[in-house]
Amino acid sequence: MKDSYKELTPEELKVKRAELAKQYDEVSFNGIIGHLDNPLSKRTVRRRLARVTTLLREHELGIRKRQGA
Repeated sequence: MKDSYKELTPEELKVKRAELAKQYDEVSFNGIIGHLDNPLSKRTVRRRLARVTTLLREHELGIRKRQGA
């Protein structure tokens, strides 16, 4: 099930991107030291991060308009 990020504002997306980047760093580190419960979690977080970054870029380019504008 995909997370729904399309309804978020650009400001909320920036916060979410920072959270996901931090989470990705933690998952990567845990994978290196061998304490990763779910090996697919790294891929999942990376894809969520890419999804949020893409939506932010669409807002910057004007492809995706702000909700209610």
